[in-house]
Amino acid sequence: MSYAAPLVKDTELLKLIKDKTKVPKKDYVVIDVRDHDFTGGNIPGAVNIPSRVFVDNVHKTIEDYKDVPQVYFHCALSQSRADNISKLGLFMITGPKAARIYNESKNLHGIKSDQKVAVLQGGFEQWYIKHRKDSSLIENHDPEALKGLLFEYGVEE
Repeated sequence: MSYAAPLVKDTELLKLIKDKTKVPKKDYVVIDVRDHDFTGGNIPGAVNIPSRVFVDNVHKTIEDYKDVPQVYFHCALSQSRADNISKLGLFMITGPKAARIYNESKNLHGIKSDQKVAVLQGGFEQWYIKHRKDSSLIENHDPEALKGLLFEYGVEE
């Protein structure tokens, strides 16, 4: 049995955020596993559970959000870049890995639900590149902190 979560496009999450009848942390939750790079901005209503503490907090996360019908995970890129990092002797939880651990842990503890668990394709970086000019789609926005990201992608401010 695979516990991998499917990738979803930003448009799916965008619809939920823009729908004023939907309540974050009740109708859906966004779990952001970025570490220090969470500062500078985040998807509205996102819960930051840094990758370095995610495994230690997965049971609390499941308990807190088990009744939320849709859970979206992401990191900076939402790619499986941890393999390259682990070769350097470092351990990192990415969005896809966090979603898989969450699903595995739910199963291990016998938590059955129709909860949809997914991973935001492109992570926060692509979200920011696409939606940075809409202030309703970036919370805690610090353009100075994210200037390097725009430069990295060759995007004009």
